[in-house]
Amino acid sequence: MLSTILGIVIWVAAFAVVFLLMNKVSPLNKAWSKYEGTIITGIKLAEKVISDDSPNAGLRRLDEALNFVLQNYAEQNGGKQPPDSLARELKEGIQIKHAELERLGNL
Repeated sequence: MLSTILGIVIWVAAFAVVFLLMNKVSPLNKAWSKYEGTIITGIKLAEKVISDDSPNAGLRRLDEALNFVLQNYAEQNGGKQPPDSLARELKEGIQIKHAELERLGNL
């Protein structure tokens, strides 16, 4: 009986370790998710600053939001810009969050 309980505890512990490691290195783990609040703020500011009738409004809004997020990143990291890989993920995150906010009617 004791060996059965010990076996279950070891099994659960091993599963928990594997689960945590998979979440840490998973390609589904979005690096931009920790900047989600800044991304949403940047999107909403870009929506206010750039009107719908301006040329290339969507692209200009994306650039405006990305510049806001990158500036915020630099302020939090002693003036350093994010690595290129993170900057690409931030841009992707902006596009994803914009689509989500638009779908939910929050823009």
